[in-house]
Amino acid sequence: MSVVAIVGSGPKAYLPKLTDYEAEIDIWIGADLGGYRVINEGITLDYAVGDFDSVTEKQKESILKKAIHTDAYDQMKNETDLELALNKAYEVGAKKIYLFGITGGRLDHALINVQLLYEMINKNIRGIIIDWSNKIELKKPGTYIQYKNSLYPYISFIPFTKEVKHISLSGFIYSLSNYDVTWGSTRLISNELKLEKGEYSFDEGLLLVIQSCDTTKK
Repeated sequence: MSVVAIVGSGPKAYLPKLTDYEAEIDIWIGADLGGYRVINEGITLDYAVGDFDSVTEKQKESILKKAIHTDAYDQMKNETDLELALNKAYEVGAKKIYLFGITGGRLDHALINVQLLYEMINKNIRGIIIDWSNKIELKKPGTYIQYKNSLYPYISFIPFTKEVKHISLSGFIYSLSNYDVTWGSTRLISNELKLEKGEYSFDEGLLLVIQSCDTTKK
């Protein structure tokens, strides 16, 4: 029941401070350039995977020297480096996966990376995408406690499926009861908690929960 961190090759400026999460994480996996970013933070890199086409020769040498395990692939492959890293996380028995360095670059990559949360949730694995200004998680129907986070004060709820039914919010500035939301609605954008915690629930569909901050003020 490992907690795994995967670090991708997205822009370095979007990375949070990786060492802030080090105490919780059992296994670190670097996807391509992500492996170099792990070791550059002084963190032990358990697995380096990918085709390593985004690194310099010097960076690749450092990755190969310091990674405990390395899985190198040809550039002409069907999977992205992130998919290969996720397969490794599944192989080692991950029950919770943090994903860093997978946003902020190419929009096509960012969008498909968010969709990978769907694969994780279907495997009953909790997947959390974290960057400098966002935390993104996909949720199944249920009731959840939401705690205030000063780094990411705004909370938005975005339908992942075409419709999400019977959403209720309590303890938020904007409360709701049994509200149905569909694709394209902005009703559930940029909410905030009143106190240290609140509660949200829904009965049908899949919901993206995004905690974020105003980068102009951070």
